[in-house]
Amino acid sequence: MIFKYKQVIVVRSDLNMSPGKLAVQVAHGSVGSAGKARRERRDWYAAWLGEGQKKVVVKVSGEVELRRIQTQAAEAKLPHELIQDAGLTELPPGTSTVLAIGPAPNELIDKLTRDLPLV
Repeated sequence: MIFKYKQVIVVRSDLNMSPGKLAVQVAHGSVGSAGKARRERRDWYAAWLGEGQKKVVVKVSGEVELRRIQTQAAEAKLPHELIQDAGLTELPPGTSTVLAIGPAPNELIDKLTRDLPLV
């Protein structure tokens, strides 16, 4: 099957989150961004659901790079969600942990994330 839509979740590698913490942050981002797509880009959301909800998790070195990609996603009018931790466990309150982008057409997300390494 050829996938035309995906969601990419960008994770900060400098935070050294435990595997459980990382999984929860990625889940928060995925759900939040998918909800935005469902409200703002029903066509993309429906196509992504129909294809099996492809997700890719990549990493950046820190918050500056994460925020740069967030700005680019906003400028490209892509559904996205920046997750800031509540601070109840491993991280200080308000720490930006992940940025989820999409679901959206592959080629639009790839413009922002294609060179980022997989987690």
